[in-house]
Amino acid sequence: MSGLFSGMFGRGPAAAETGGGAWLRAMLDAEAALARALARTGLAAPEHAEAIAAACRDHPFDAEELGRAAAASANPVVPLVKAVTAAVGGDAARHVHQGATSQDIMDTAAMLVARRAGAAAAAEARAAADGLAGLAERHRGSVMAGRTLLQQALPTTFGLVAAGWMAALDDAAAAVLEETGERARAQFGGAAGTLASLGDRGPAVAAAFADELGLARPLPPWHTDRGPVVSAAGALARLSGAAGKAAGDIALLCQTEVAEVAEAGGAGVGGSSTMPHKRNPVAAVSAAACAEQAPGLAATLLAAQIHQPHQRAAGAWQAEWEPLDRLLRSTGSAVSWLAESVRRLRPDPERMRRNLELTGGFPLAERVATDLAPQLGRLPAHELVQRACAEAAAAGGGDLAAALTAHLDGLRTGEEIAALLDPAGYLGAASALIDAALERHRAVGAR
Repeated sequence: MSGLFSGMFGRGPAAAETGGGAWLRAMLDAEAALARALARTGLAAPEHAEAIAAACRDHPFDAEELGRAAAASANPVVPLVKAVTAAVGGDAARHVHQGATSQDIMDTAAMLVARRAGAAAAAEARAAADGLAGLAERHRGSVMAGRTLLQQALPTTFGLVAAGWMAALDDAAAAVLEETGERARAQFGGAAGTLASLGDRGPAVAAAFADELGLARPLPPWHTDRGPVVSAAGALARLSGAAGKAAGDIALLCQTEVAEVAEAGGAGVGGSSTMPHKRNPVAAVSAAACAEQAPGLAATLLAAQIHQPHQRAAGAWQAEWEPLDRLLRSTGSAVSWLAESVRRLRPDPERMRRNLELTGGFPLAERVATDLAPQLGRLPAHELVQRACAEAAAAGGGDLAAALTAHLDGLRTGEEIAALLDPAGYLGAASALIDAALERHRAVGAR
């Protein structure tokens, strides 16, 4: 990606695997693989196959020129085949594109682009997850407010929050690798999906074609079954969602009034055009901006999956190419920016603890009610603590301990109430959950 927006929306190694050049390379790889498949099945001489492969590898075809020529046929394969045929020349030229249709090359190229860019995006997700694993371990004891509906709920730890972001990235990246890698299928069906021009060797050529590219075999052809495309789109959108969730949370935690984390940066990083004091969490913001594009792009691909009429879609097939390319690029950029945000992140455990104390113990009300339930019954205990919370809130909301002491006279001592209101004592299985997430993360990395 180049141009005004490339710095934000074309970041990371996945971006290099998208765009016109990447698609052209994938189409040429498909044509070369087809030539070799024809040779493997006895339909072309090996030297002819190598001549075609050499032309695909070495000839300086121009993506923009081919793109302009594609307007005459509604796909770029037609002018590409003409260019490759002219470059090969001689007897070998008659085997260029033999048995294939434009959709075979274009769909196969889509799978190759998705595999390459998807692997790059998953690697960036792994880098972000590795950074989060370090934060989870180092901050397993950093107590902070767990928030639901933007209100303080119960205590948690920053380590567990980071572990949650990490686990979501791990799962989503695994799905991308599966859908764009392990399950990616070549496409080969000929003009109408029957492989008629290759006679009884059609299935063998299709299998050899897929094997040459390291893709799953396309039997039967999937010209009008867009499962491979929409499955890849779903996995990419999921990874964007995992990156966007973490980035959004980071931006919220960086708010001036919260300030529980900050993105460190050099001179000029996070600055404003008008406010000299600003240090915005720009890596998290950029990750979120890239991730926000995924739902619309995935929706376009889902909407285009009904390939009518009959054996080749009129428009729906062509509608896939650009959204898929953009989805791969935006997803890769989202996880790359998130990895950068995690590298820059500086948590502030003291601020986390102070923010938790702002409510005067309210996030521990559930713990008090739970402690009283065996003695009073669950509902009476809940109502008693609820009344104490209401009184503390009416008095300014700063001293739940005093309100509880008045209601629990003879039931709990002041020291017992203070212990119940200590957030460090009500973290449940947070540490064990962090351990489980880290163990799974290490297992994923060992594969």
